[in-house]
Amino acid sequence: MWRWLALLLLVLAIFLQTRLWWGAGGMREVRALRAQVQAQQADNARLRKRNELLEAEVADLKTGTHAIEAHARSELGLIKPGETFYQVVPVQGPAGAGSAGH
Repeated sequence: MWRWLALLLLVLAIFLQTRLWWGAGGMREVRALRAQVQAQQADNARLRKRNELLEAEVADLKTGTHAIEAHARSELGLIKPGETFYQVVPVQGPAGAGSAGH
């Protein structure tokens, strides 16, 4: 009688351990979910920082003229009255120069 009870308890313990380590919702799945949570938290932190930078830029554009002027100069080529615009064009050699004779 005690042998059967001990055997039954042993089989039950093995069954429960198997489910704990390899079954649905087991330790393997928990580890995978923890890794996913860490990756998502890192992504959220990166996006949070990007959003803070964008919010600061929006606030600067709403309140300050310096940011608006910087954007207008870099993206639209703004030139103020009284300023002189200089465009520097790099010098290019004749086409094919340097490639002949090598």
